Amino acid sequence: LHDTVVAYQANRRTGTASTKTKGTVSFSGTKPWRQKGTGRARAGYRSSPLWRKGGVVFGPLPRDFSKTTPKSVKRLAFRKALSSRIMGGDVILVDVVLVSKPKTKDFLTVLKDLKVENHSTLFINDKIDETVIKASRNIPGIEIATAASVNAEQLLAYDKVVITNIAFGVVAERANK
Repeated sequence: LHDTVVAYQANRRTGTASTKTKGTVSFSGTKPWRQKGTGRARAGYRSSPLWRKGGVVFGPLPRDFSKTTPKSVKRLAFRKALSSRIMGGDVILVDVVLVSKPKTKDFLTVLKDLKVENHSTLFINDKIDETVIKASRNIPGIEIATAASVNAEQLLAYDKVVITNIAFGVVAERANK
């Protein structure tokens, strides 16, 4: 379960941090001054990391953080996450999450009715409902997901999971595969 969650998080990383090394800094390769006779310390190139505007030593370069996880391990992690949330009593089954207008106030009344207003909550629906998404997107700690796309990381990240009956059937079918 931990490996799967770490893989989900690692796959979201962009890995675009970048610095210029002594070879990529824009300077010519000529010696700044001759080797002997000036009284100054010997110097080979202006892009030296010791110098101002010089290259960076061992700085970050763009890289890929992605990890691959076998399907069977992802399925097992999903099953474990779902079962642990059900055993913990954090899953709330409802008939339907219904909001008449895409208003945050209306969605707050839904949260109050479900007694989850002070918790971070994951709502799992069987299909995408634009009014629910628009009504909830201004509230921190609320995420809307479909039963076909929810994953183990999402199940573990929130205090409460509110799921519709139809979506629960889809999620249970996914867990039994």
